[in-house]
Amino acid sequence: MEISCCVGYGVASLLLLFPCLCVLRVFTGKSLGSKEYPPVKGTMFHLLRCLDRLYDYQAQVAASNKTVRYLAFSHSEVYTTDPPNIEYILKTNFANYDKGPYHRQITKDLLGDGIFAVDGQKWRHQRKVASYEFSTKVLRDFSSIVFRRNAAVLAQKISENADADLPMDIHELFTKYSMDSIFEVGFGLKLNILDGSNEEAIRFAKAFDESNALTYYRFYNLFWKVKRFFNVGTEATLRKNIAVIDEFIYKIISSRRKQYSRLQSTHVKEDILSRFLWESEKNPETMNDSYLKDIILNFMIAGKDTTGGTLSWFIYMLCKHPLVQEKIAQEVKEMVGSCEKGQFTQFVEKITERSLEKLHYLHAALSETLRLYPAVPIDRQCACKDDILPDGFKVKKGDGVNHITYAMGRMKYIWGDDAEDFRPERWLQDGVFKPESPFKFPAFHAGPRTCLGKDFAYRQMKIVAALLIAFFRFKLKDPSKEVSYKTMLTLHIDQGLHVRAIPRHL
Repeated sequence: MEISCCVGYGVASLLLLFPCLCVLRVFTGKSLGSKEYPPVKGTMFHLLRCLDRLYDYQAQVAASNKTVRYLAFSHSEVYTTDPPNIEYILKTNFANYDKGPYHRQITKDLLGDGIFAVDGQKWRHQRKVASYEFSTKVLRDFSSIVFRRNAAVLAQKISENADADLPMDIHELFTKYSMDSIFEVGFGLKLNILDGSNEEAIRFAKAFDESNALTYYRFYNLFWKVKRFFNVGTEATLRKNIAVIDEFIYKIISSRRKQYSRLQSTHVKEDILSRFLWESEKNPETMNDSYLKDIILNFMIAGKDTTGGTLSWFIYMLCKHPLVQEKIAQEVKEMVGSCEKGQFTQFVEKITERSLEKLHYLHAALSETLRLYPAVPIDRQCACKDDILPDGFKVKKGDGVNHITYAMGRMKYIWGDDAEDFRPERWLQDGVFKPESPFKFPAFHAGPRTCLGKDFAYRQMKIVAALLIAFFRFKLKDPSKEVSYKTMLTLHIDQGLHVRAIPRHL
């Protein structure tokens, strides 16, 4: 009896001691009282508690504090919306800010050694190969063909719902469209997710989106390693999803390797994967299947979520601002022309590179959407050594330094008193689109890590938007229903965007 009581007391003592040790670890060695460091707004547990509305909470904090920090076990996480700080981190002192081991641990299961998760030689190598590929006319022409063809398929899907007067989840349609497009442009493979004929690809897409959210959850759940060790809860789900993703991607790589080997002498490297397969022939040990898988997944998250997510938020904004929708329709009619009902393929062929360049108001509306709803709402770097930011605050070696793109778009001290208003005109000067500094508008990152696919993303979004707005008016199924985001690595609309499409009489 005494022994069991002693054991019970021992277990109870450990259970009480553990949280005390955690608290001690979080608050020790963080220079809490020093005004030389950003003010402490809480711990990572505070952010976890408001995870569902995280970006709006951070915007509220940023309205009165441009730079703040939250405490983790081993370091601090600094969050800033100050453009000079962001220019310093992403460009001026780029060498001192990399992804770091903390970020690598969290994202490795999903992103592996892909370009968004690595530093040093691996990052430089992938960047160099991809940079060359994105600069080629072959890829530009090939991608435009894919974007136009898939846009016509998407328009047909919307038309079928419109003719039947049925509401649709346009966020789901855009996600499928962008997945089909990025896989064909990036990896030379037609998935056919949009037409629903590829069940395996649909399972893969679902697993990938879930893994995106579960991976992001790790940044705020300080006990995720414990859950992974015991393979329980969200970590068990993530492991199952990663298995689905790996099986699907490895099958693609195997198939494309065989195809590439058979056609190597005559094969034109239209897609991005072909370029990396060619590289792997020269470096088979480093460019193995695992490395190629990581490259594929990183480019996929860039291409799929930038266009699919942004187009969804774009339609949401047009539903909220019907006058903007009509202005875009008028511009498209003037600069591209018109076609008869249902002639989507004929119309999309009229959207040439020349006509795309003339769609200044559409380009401004898409940029305004990205300002308020950036595809990557937060981006994180890590300080390699102690440093002082331009605003005078110190950061310690190992601290995370995050620029909050979502919050930046809502800051009056950056965009003026109408910062929270959707107003495409802010991007126009005498009717011509005028870009902003990437350190004020880091929707496509900035500095040496600037998104290589920025021009491709704009081209794709403008083709789709011009086609759809030319043929349809969009209205929310339920204007009273609040539309919000799902907190994950990229900014998805939570529970979809349900709209009605009304055919225009052209």
